[in-house]
Amino acid sequence: MTKSMSHLHEMVKYDSMLELESHSHPGVRFRIRRPSFKRRSMLIGQVRELGRNLQFLDAGEGVADRIEAFHVHSKIDQLYLEWGLDSVEGLEIDGSAITIEDMLEKGPESLTREILERIKGQLSLTEDERKN
Repeated sequence: MTKSMSHLHEMVKYDSMLELESHSHPGVRFRIRRPSFKRRSMLIGQVRELGRNLQFLDAGEGVADRIEAFHVHSKIDQLYLEWGLDSVEGLEIDGSAITIEDMLEKGPESLTREILERIKGQLSLTEDERKN
């Protein structure tokens, strides 16, 4: 068998999850989902639906507009977290192992923000990906 033919039998390994260490909370690890074509499309559709009036609200000068814009931004962030966060290890809340629901409802905001940024980082296209 030639060298070029030997490559046909090598399997490419891909993990659909990414396990990361927290920078803000040493000892805490979390797993986030890597985007696939379908999952990215579904998320974009959900974010677009929530954000339809966001530009208008962000431009508003009234307190009610700013509060509503903040609410919509928070709901979008929650969508990203629910979409991308698979598990959290090394953290207890109120003496119990953490669930995703606990993380969203009672988790430390600094860790939640860190996880959110890591999820959004996975969704960002690289320069080469944008060219294609």
